[in-house]
Order: sequence, then C-alpha cells, then structure tokens
Amino acid sequence: MCAKFETSWLSVDLEDVTASLQGDLGSKSWKHRSTRHCPCKMNQLPPKSPLVSPLSESITSRVDSLDNLSMDSFWLEVENIKQSTEAEQEECSLADVKAQEEGEAEAEWLQDAGLSDLIKDHASENDNVVLLSTLTKTQAAAVQRRLDTYSRSRRRKNKHPVRDVRDIFGVVGSGETVAEKEESGPDQLWHNLRTSNVQKPETQDYSCTVRNSGKEEVFNMDIAYSEQAAVLLKGSFLSESRRIKDGNTLTKFKIHKGRLGVTRVGDLSAQDMKKIPTLALIELTALCDVLGFELKRNKAAKLKTTEKKLFGVPLNTLLENDQKLLPNTKVPLLLQALLSCLEKRGLETEGILRVSGSQTRIKSLEQKLERDFYTGLFRWDEVHQNDVSGLLKRFIRELPAPLLTAEYLPAFAAVQNIPDLKQRLQALNLLILILPEPNRNTLKALLEFLSKVVARENNNKMNLWNVSTVMAPNLFMHKGLPNKIPEGKEKQLAEGAADVVRMMIHYQDLLWTVSSFLVAQVRKLNESNSKRYQFCDKRIKNLLRKIHADKDKVEKNQAEPSKVVKVHASLLLKDTLEVHLNNATRVADVLRQFQKNLCQNGWNIVTTVNLLKW
Repeated sequence: MCAKFETSWLSVDLEDVTASLQGDLGSKSWKHRSTRHCPCKMNQLPPKSPLVSPLSESITSRVDSLDNLSMDSFWLEVENIKQSTEAEQEECSLADVKAQEEGEAEAEWLQDAGLSDLIKDHASENDNVVLLSTLTKTQAAAVQRRLDTYSRSRRRKNKHPVRDVRDIFGVVGSGETVAEKEESGPDQLWHNLRTSNVQKPETQDYSCTVRNSGKEEVFNMDIAYSEQAAVLLKGSFLSESRRIKDGNTLTKFKIHKGRLGVTRVGDLSAQDMKKIPTLALIELTALCDVLGFELKRNKAAKLKTTEKKLFGVPLNTLLENDQKLLPNTKVPLLLQALLSCLEKRGLETEGILRVSGSQTRIKSLEQKLERDFYTGLFRWDEVHQNDVSGLLKRFIRELPAPLLTAEYLPAFAAVQNIPDLKQRLQALNLLILILPEPNRNTLKALLEFLSKVVARENNNKMNLWNVSTVMAPNLFMHKGLPNKIPEGKEKQLAEGAADVVRMMIHYQDLLWTVSSFLVAQVRKLNESNSKRYQFCDKRIKNLLRKIHADKDKVEKNQAEPSKVVKVHASLLLKDTLEVHLNNATRVADVLRQFQKNLCQNGWNIVTTVNLLKW
C-alpha cells in the first residue's frame, strides 16, 4: 500500500502524484480514502438570476486557460511535503473537529459579529442599536437571515410534540401563534431596528466598463461590496468579459480615492482596527449571500501544546516570547531572519523555493535553531539558500493552525469559485481584514518577500505562477485538517489554490487596504458611542465622584463654627476662649486648654482674690 498525505482540502496518493509529474494529469483516476470533511467550507448555492451564466462554465473556462501553465511544481511540492512529514504524519496539530448542531453556527456568527445580545432572552436595545444603525441594506439582510435561522432552530428544539391544528389544516388565523410569541423574544429588538436604522444604499452609478487588460480599472471602495454586487446582479452588468478571464493575465486596478482617501491597515489606531474584523465579517457574509454562496465556519479547535520554541509553536506564543526581547515585534523573529537571509543571498538563485534542499540538513538545521537561535550562536552565512527556503516552508507548514486560520482556510480556497475577478478581490480583501493581527502581519511579510522573488524572475527563473504553485501547498495544506474531495476535482482545486496565491502576491497592496465604507462605519460607531457614553464613562464617573467628595469636605469645613464652644470668664480672661469640639473631646480637654490659656495670659491668683473682694 502506498503512503498517503492528507491535507486540509486535498488528499492524494503518492502513486498519483508521480503519475502527474510524468504528464498523466488528465487521464489518471485519483483515489481517496479520507472520510472526514473540512470543518469550514463555502458551498455554492443555485444561481439567483438566469441572466448570469452558470458558474461552472466560468470556472471551467478560467481553469482551461491555466492548462498552459505548468502544475508540475505544485505536485512536486506535495511530494516533498509528504517526504518531510512522513514520520510525523500520524500526529495532528489540531483536535478533531466536531460537526456543529443546527443553529450553533449562526449563534457563533452572531457572537463574532458583535451581535450576541440579539439571541439572549433579555436583550438590551442599547447594546446593539449603535452597530445595527451602521449596517447597509445587504448587511442587514445577512444579519436577519442568520437570526431567523437561529430562531427556527431554537423553536424546533423547544417545540412541544403535539402539533397545532392549524399546521394540519392550513388555517391562517388572525391571532398570534405560540411560535410567533417565542420568536418575538430575542428578535423583537431586530424587528424594531430593521426599518428605522438600516441605511438606504446611495444612488450611484455602479455600471462597469468592459474589461481591457491594457488599461487600469477603478476599484471602488466607497460603496459596500455587497451593494455593488446586488446592483450588478439586478442589472445584469456582469458581462461575459467580466466572468471569463484569461488565466495568464491580471487586470490592473486603481483604487478610487474618495473623500476619505486611501486607508491602509497600519493607518488605523489599534482601537479602531479591533472594530474592522467584525464589520468585515458581516460584509463578507452579505457579499456571499448576494453572489449565491453559503459561508460556513467552524469554531477554532484547541491547539496541542509543544515543548519546542520555534517550529510548531502558535504565532501568538512566538510573538509574546519575541516581544520580551524586542518590544513591538509584529512578525516572529525567526521568520524575519529566514526572509532576511533569503533576500541577501537567495533572490538571484535559480529555482529558489522550487528546488528543495536536503531534508536531512533541514531537519538538522531546525534542531540547531531550536537550540541556538535566541542565543545568537546560529551562523546563517553557513547555510545553503535552498535549505533556508526549505526551513521557511517548513516553518509555515508546521504552525499548529494554518496561517490562513482553520476557520477561514476553505473560504480562501473557495474564492476561486467567484466568476468575476473584481469580486474575488473584494472577498479576499475582506478575508484579509478578518484574519487575526499576528496572522495578517505574518502573511504580509511573506507576500512581500514572494513579490521580491518574482521581481528577479530573469535571474532566478521563478515567475509569478511558479512561485504561486510552490507556495500554495504550504499555505492550503495542513495535516491537522484532513477532508474528502469529490472525485475528479483535485486538479481544479489545486489550480484554484495556486491562482488565489497568485492574486494575493500580485494585489497585496490592494488587499491590505481598508475600504472607505468600513472606515465610515467605524467613524459612525465612534461618534455614536461618544454621544451615548459621554456622561457614562467610568473615568468621568470617578471624576464626578471625587469632585462631589471634595465639595462635601468644603461644606463641612464651612459649617465647622457651629461646633465651637466659647468660654466667657471676664475675671480670669480678657478675651473669650474658643474651644473646638469633636466626638472625642472630653471635659478634661476643655479644662486643660482653659488652664493653658490662663498661663499664657499671666494669670495671678492674688489678683483674682482681690477682684472677688470687690
């Protein structure tokens, strides 16, 4: 029995890989033995409009245009991965993913979208009114759809086994049913807000000119992508030239500079950037709904602990350790060192990334790095360039969770199913913004390096497609997420994954741009929150409490004369003696102060006796 390598979306036998390398890609029948399915996938729904040609025709046309581009590098990389991980194949970095129950996915989606209060029994209107007021029409519809699905699943679980007579005979009554009353609980807030707070789409011209590879096209980020797609779908503007693209060419796009300008990921504050993934998730879901795709996600699996310091360590842990040595580190120091070494000595090397180094040397270098990297004793100048590229790919591959995350890895792979190039880039842009910050920063550093490799194509013989086919298996395959692929779809999925990597490399500046409509939504959130909480902020409360306390002290001090006793003794004292009293004052204290005052005024008992005789 031949050895087999299972991945997050591809499962192939080595015999088949060998046959593909010999040019038998078209005729070889592929074998599948994996029975577990991908935990997160984007499934295609039936087309919503007959005006748009079937999706399969567009995908087939695009894949056929890639036939002239060699996929040998892809399958060779698959074989190299198999050989390097053969001894560790039975170990899984992620826990087995369990299938979600009905309604669980919608509940998690609402949680990630910041709308979890909508499904609580006692939802507070003020908790979600601000976020809901910023949603567009298509975004609001996406939220409503998931809320309805969750409500139906909850009613089905809590429903009494006795059927209602109206369900049997189909009688429609004027009264409210029990199910409707149950639904009115968590959904009441949304029902009230849906009509009053949803923004109406601006009336602007969405029509697009026919694509011309020789000219730049404007990439509109002022209007929500889902709104653009809805208008295009309604007006049948998705022409044949937009749906079918030559796989060898990539259109040039120019970002439209609106009134807010162009905002990059690094331009926003950390506080504002925390709001972007939530809004991007809602927009991505709305876009998929309009395009006829169902976005399914699975909760992140628990990671297994490891004793290693570098390889197989979660990105968050790596960054925490690196930030102790170098504060404000955003990309793991090991990855920075690998990329720096390759940029200095590997960009001119022919076949860099494609030509694999010795697996024995790579394993030995990994052990040395684990031991000597943080001590500074590792000698990079003694390492061969191809071994460094092997270490780079191994570092990415050995991450406990995929760099593109376990939740959204299949969504990245499914971007290829969107027929229009601009809409594929819109989906990729939103997926990039949804990624956790460590993953997004690490991916950006990797793509910047890959872009430099492509720029030296004349020397290293690695063009954009070569680099994409080599890196796609390392980004899209993960031993912790095996699944079964439909018969005969391996070649299409492999080419689609390579095409997604190609788009990420070529359009990375565009993908790391925050859309103006998202910036506007963040701004509206901030303005609404500032108006709502300007008198409720904890710091303001503490300040007001302190001012009130100080005012009480002043009032107490001003009222102090009422607690003063005046002692009049004209025979003994010339002036009145004032004695301040408090709760601890005793008679002895008053007498002591009186005696002290007598001594200070030179009191004489003889004089007092003479006065008394008079």
